[in-house]
Amino acid sequence: MSLTFFPPSLQQINSEIAHRAGVDLYVLRLDLMHPLVNGNKWFKLKYNLLEAKEKNFTTLLTFGGAYSNHIYATAAAGNLFGFRTIGVIRGEERLPLNPTLSFAVQQGMQLVYLNREMYRQRNTPALEEYLQQRFGEVFIIPEGGGNLNGVRGCIEIIGNAMPTVVTELCRSAGYAYAFDHICVACGTATTLAGIALSLDEGQRAIAFPVLKNGAFLAQEIESLLTNYLASDLPAPYSSPASWELMCDYHFGGYAKVNDELLLFSQQFRKEHGVPLDYVYTAKMFYGVMDLLQQGFFAKGDRLLLVHTGGLQGNVGMEERLQRFSKI
Repeated sequence: MSLTFFPPSLQQINSEIAHRAGVDLYVLRLDLMHPLVNGNKWFKLKYNLLEAKEKNFTTLLTFGGAYSNHIYATAAAGNLFGFRTIGVIRGEERLPLNPTLSFAVQQGMQLVYLNREMYRQRNTPALEEYLQQRFGEVFIIPEGGGNLNGVRGCIEIIGNAMPTVVTELCRSAGYAYAFDHICVACGTATTLAGIALSLDEGQRAIAFPVLKNGAFLAQEIESLLTNYLASDLPAPYSSPASWELMCDYHFGGYAKVNDELLLFSQQFRKEHGVPLDYVYTAKMFYGVMDLLQQGFFAKGDRLLLVHTGGLQGNVGMEERLQRFSKI
């Protein structure tokens, strides 16, 4: 597996919908950084891996569902950087393994299954103690990389997107910054928190929760921001930029899709050459395009849509959809 990580690229979307709205639309292609460890998962893992290495841990333990992008990326990163990995999977074992878990095993990850009741205790000291007793000294990374190390990495996402030459060109053209709004899909809210901490005061981060009733994430975001700013970890600003949740584009809840979302994803890829994952980015991109048609953004606004990767999950999702369509 290659150790080469490419800087994320910016791709302009020449959309008729954006044109009519008078908005410039760009995509930050985090999905192209590495063939296996890409998207926001790399940024959320980066400082966890560094801390584990600095503290001489040899084993990483983390949590996720059966189709988790985080499990997939942690298994690949562990193999790449010389860690043993353990994945604690929500629910019962089902054979044959789906593509995500099969890949994790191929990368050397040991899979452990917890019933849903025990899995809900994954962030408690009691379960952590149980896992430490069972597996010995392991470096525990929360589900989705949702800790302060994850936030720290996500602060760097927009910095990676803005090469000095882009910033200078924008300022020479009279813009205070390259983008007015940065849009991102939202699961654990770690990525949104990091992005909000990385923006200038006049910019805004907009998150699209992929879970039903996602307004509860506002409390999670506030907690992450407060705890990060109270820590000794580096932050470019002393307070976050403004942020907002758009909770109406979950399509029924986490990992739920319908024909409308599938058709949108296929059409977007055909028109713009950008593949979208059904669980996260497709819902965010759909939401942005819908808001553009509603006139939500002001004419002249510049939008950056963060492609957070996760395309590996489409394989398992498509297999599930095919099975259901035959029932």
